Amino acid sequence: MAEQVADDITADEVASVREQKATLKRQEAEQAPAGVDAPRQSLYADRVKVYPRQVRGTFRRLKWAALGILLAIYYLVPWIRWDRGPGAPDQAVLIDMPARRAYFFFIEIWPQEVYYLTGLLILASIGLFFVTSLAGRVWCGYACPQTVWTDLFMWVERLIEGDRNARMRLDRQPLSAGKVARKAAKHGVWLLIALVTGGAWIMYFKDAPTLVRELATLEASQTVWLFIGLFTATTYLLAGWAREQVCTYMCPWPRFQAAMFDEDTLIVTYQRWRGEPRGKLKKGENDDWSQRGDCIDCKACVAVCPTGIDIRDGQQLECINCALCIDACNDVMARIGRPPNLIAYDTEANQIAAEQGKPKPRYKLLRVRTLFYALLLVGVSAIMLGQLLFRDTLDINVLHERNPLFVTLSNGDIRNGYTVKLLNKTREPRAFVLTFEGIPGATMEVLGQQAGGQRVPLVAEPDSVATYDIQVRAPRSEVTEPSRPVTFTLTDPSRGETVVYDSVFRGPER
Repeated sequence: MAEQVADDITADEVASVREQKATLKRQEAEQAPAGVDAPRQSLYADRVKVYPRQVRGTFRRLKWAALGILLAIYYLVPWIRWDRGPGAPDQAVLIDMPARRAYFFFIEIWPQEVYYLTGLLILASIGLFFVTSLAGRVWCGYACPQTVWTDLFMWVERLIEGDRNARMRLDRQPLSAGKVARKAAKHGVWLLIALVTGGAWIMYFKDAPTLVRELATLEASQTVWLFIGLFTATTYLLAGWAREQVCTYMCPWPRFQAAMFDEDTLIVTYQRWRGEPRGKLKKGENDDWSQRGDCIDCKACVAVCPTGIDIRDGQQLECINCALCIDACNDVMARIGRPPNLIAYDTEANQIAAEQGKPKPRYKLLRVRTLFYALLLVGVSAIMLGQLLFRDTLDINVLHERNPLFVTLSNGDIRNGYTVKLLNKTREPRAFVLTFEGIPGATMEVLGQQAGGQRVPLVAEPDSVATYDIQVRAPRSEVTEPSRPVTFTLTDPSRGETVVYDSVFRGPER
């Protein structure tokens, strides 16, 4: 069995490790200018290409399941239909930029309600903090778009070029027709996936069937082609070329995610108390484990890591908690007859207790940190839900004319002009009554209509904003100050809904 495990570490993998060590040594060996003895540290580290090996196991199956579900959601959601009535888009999830609306099934968001987007971002942040405090960077390892598409691209690469050793051999081979064909096929499939990804993203901003038809007939606008090209390029570059460098250098999350951890956070850990002292397991060696640790230094955990780190060195910035190293190590432990989970999801508290020979403490799901995040999550969700359930279906906005602020009429009356906008958020026409209060004897006149008085009727078309120019006329004797508070009240008699807008009435100095 030891011989079988040892055979898995091929000459290609040994050469890869030596190449990585040589690169690191070259970087460390850079010397300061002449006359300076102290070594100079390079500010730039050359990338050491990572060749993740295929692995099978529980966590790999979980990652495949997450990848399949998330990709299905991303590509299929724009095709879901939702009937909103005549004249309204029937795509369930749509951000309609020309109409300035965002649709999410039965929810319709207007530009004035952009605070809902702020609420969603706050909920996403709190949810991420909550999940991280419970299970570490599980978002990064399973649900982050960078992880999902990189996994998909690596699956294509493995399918065309082979597993870890075959890919390393191919990269070291001189240029040949076979090498060019394999590389071209891989990048061709990558570009196809990136193109579909970019096109699917645009479908969230434009009706999906209409967009496909326009693309097929080359009738799509230049803006559509531009953004499809942009998202195609970013997907291809980030998932195909940058890969782990996005997590290590570009993403800000690894730099402060440790602040969400505590001693009871589940993270991928190497059971040092059990694995050390480590050493190679050679053929014919006595299987006496009393004088050594369970780690046979096979580096299987390193070979499968998508970011190329050694989990045995402890928690690191690059670790995304994908747990593939657990699958790889468990496979090795099974083959040499040792207990599983030398690398496992565990807590710092459990690690300390195990090193001291104490019983492992019970996992604390409910802690001050997790309770705080949970309560915050529930609170913000309740506020947003309340706003959605009880929001008004109409609104009013009144803008006082700036030039002139007021006009003195021939009989001495003072006139102010206002632009009044009525928001009808329903799918049916509505009739309103607008009243003006604050100045006795004041009357309103709607430009372009015969209506006038202290109460004027107004109408608004379905799902639209109606704009009216209204002039308010007040007796000079009642205008006793240069700026007087007034109130516009909009009422829907059929529904009993009322909204109020406070404004001012301008006049001359006394």
